[in-house]
Amino acid sequence: MKTLQLRVRIAAAVAITCIGVVFGLAIALHTASEELEKTLVDHIVSEEMVYLVRHHLENPSIVIREPGANLQYYVAKNTNDLERIPEPLRNLQVGQHEIGLGLDEQHVIVREVDGTRFIVAYDAGPHEIRQQQFKQLLLLAIGAAAIIAAGLGYWIAGLITRQITDLSARVAVLDPGSPRAPLVEPGQDPEVAALAHAFDEYQSRIRALIEREQEFTGNASHELRTPLTAIRTSCELLETETGLPEKTRARIAAISGATERMTGQIEMLLFLARAQAVNNRESVALADSVNAAIEPLHGEIQRKALQFENNIPLEATVSTNRHALHLVLTNLLRNAVQYTPSGSVRIDWKAPTLTVTDTGPGIPEMHRERMFDRHFRGSDAGDGFGLGLAIVKRACDHCGWSIAVSTPSDDGTAFELTLS
Repeated sequence: MKTLQLRVRIAAAVAITCIGVVFGLAIALHTASEELEKTLVDHIVSEEMVYLVRHHLENPSIVIREPGANLQYYVAKNTNDLERIPEPLRNLQVGQHEIGLGLDEQHVIVREVDGTRFIVAYDAGPHEIRQQQFKQLLLLAIGAAAIIAAGLGYWIAGLITRQITDLSARVAVLDPGSPRAPLVEPGQDPEVAALAHAFDEYQSRIRALIEREQEFTGNASHELRTPLTAIRTSCELLETETGLPEKTRARIAAISGATERMTGQIEMLLFLARAQAVNNRESVALADSVNAAIEPLHGEIQRKALQFENNIPLEATVSTNRHALHLVLTNLLRNAVQYTPSGSVRIDWKAPTLTVTDTGPGIPEMHRERMFDRHFRGSDAGDGFGLGLAIVKRACDHCGWSIAVSTPSDDGTAFELTLS
């Protein structure tokens, strides 16, 4: 379930609170209005009854004033007088009564004095109409309050969350390795300032960590390059010697080539460790790159009697970073040879995708989501620390490539490297 934005939640809380208060006031007003109407009507009916009885007893011959539009007087001295009274009022007991519902509601008071029955009936219909109009007015007020409260709440929530939103936008574009102005600024709310200060402290620790890592990788690079340079120089000097057998010269060339590739791999690993972009692109012959990557694995291929097929056309080329491609191919081919006890390893090219296929045991479905994690190994077969595929994934991410895995048959694994 998707979590609502903080601003929306604050606006909803403000709106619900305002609507609740208005709704409570509306109910209180409506209840008070009904009670007031009832008390007023009962008072009017009682006053009219007092008037009717007093005037009739003082002088029955005097004509009683005409009642109002909502009032009816009835005086019954005998049975004939009682028959002329409307049936709903005729048999009422002495006291106050409410008869009818809604617009037909009447408030009636009945008294008997010296054998004479006095009845005053008040038509409460107009009061009910006013009550309904008042109820509709309250409902309109609640609706208007809901709309106003929602808009006001959203505006207030924007004011409350503006500093957090601004801080979030600044944090989103932070570069851990670049200098920047502090996130803490004058005028920030104490809570936001505390959060900004925590981010500043965390950023400082990250920068210190990056600086230490860069210093270490720089030192490691220097220390590794020195012996490699010595090996490469020695190979160059040996190649100038006369009278060396061709077999020896071939071995010297192989050592020199391996040294060159190792130097490139060190450079590539440093790029990855420092999260730098790999922009050194050149035209790379894919078949030659695959042959260079598989060369150190020929001994294991022969020992296992594997069949290796390089099905890439000699003319196939791609513009990319040579060292990054060599690093990825080396790890993919080493994994394929290492985990294939028998059968074959094949590499195919269908632009822009290289596919490395083996006939090994395959990768179980439950392990595929984690197979590019560092130090994850699906089985105990073979040597290694579970870093090869993690390096492949990181190199692909830096170069903008994609890597996917599939099972071409019941056994085996196919890694698809898309160079785009």
